[in-house]
Amino acid sequence: MTTASHQIVLPGSPSLAPLLALGALRSPFKRPRPGAAPPRTLLVLPGVRIDLARLAAYERVCGFPTGVDALPLTYPHVLGFPLAMRIMASREFPLPLLGLVHTSIEITQREALAPTDAYELTVGVRELAPHRRGTEAVVVTEARTGGRLVWESSSTYLARHRTPADPAGAPPGADIRTALPARAEWRLGEDVGRRYAAVSGDRNPIHLHPLTARLFGFPRAIAHGMWTVARCLAEQPARAAVRMRADFKAPVLLPGTVTYAADAGRFELRGGDRPHLTGDLRPPAG
Repeated sequence: MTTASHQIVLPGSPSLAPLLALGALRSPFKRPRPGAAPPRTLLVLPGVRIDLARLAAYERVCGFPTGVDALPLTYPHVLGFPLAMRIMASREFPLPLLGLVHTSIEITQREALAPTDAYELTVGVRELAPHRRGTEAVVVTEARTGGRLVWESSSTYLARHRTPADPAGAPPGADIRTALPARAEWRLGEDVGRRYAAVSGDRNPIHLHPLTARLFGFPRAIAHGMWTVARCLAEQPARAAVRMRADFKAPVLLPGTVTYAADAGRFELRGGDRPHLTGDLRPPAG
């Protein structure tokens, strides 16, 4: 976690809609610059209890079985997302919220998380780093129960802008990973983004309707990246202790048809030969 100089304990989870609006209003006035410092604020939300009805709705939308005595691996991200949005919509966050692209996520879970436990969430920005296409921010979320760190994630977000050089090196080559065997083909309705928004609170307009998506350069609405990860993980055997990494390669347009492929802990979502998402599961380090 970042070394924060200003810790804020919140009385409750922030509302996402005003934060999205605030971040959008501030975006035109933010100019990413080399060497910008990450926000030093660390947000803490203690005593988080799981709304079991909302959890069940999330499980249904993402394809997880309901009534299981453990949270889906991705669910703490949903709980911590409003805190991350509060930081990214703030004046001290130097990157514009509009146009920010979620490029990867890494999650480490140390034990199964019971839906009936109370959790303390902490969220902060670990670093800002130059990228060949702009600047990346790494947002870290941690979940504790009984004083134990049981779950943590690192999400990388990219703000695209002109760069004076190529600080991240040459552009990556083609993905040379061995093609995974196809396991299923999914036909995704045009309402997937709205359904996921209803259970996650993430109502970014690029996910909701073709008209609002076109305002941001997409021909149709696109699926949430975290929905694509969750949908893939719903097909994997549940693991109490696990480390997961997923990289978002290309948006999934809605409606559309995608292929889920998996083998030996690796998984991917692709449209034809084009990967939308690649990921893998492994035991946690240590």
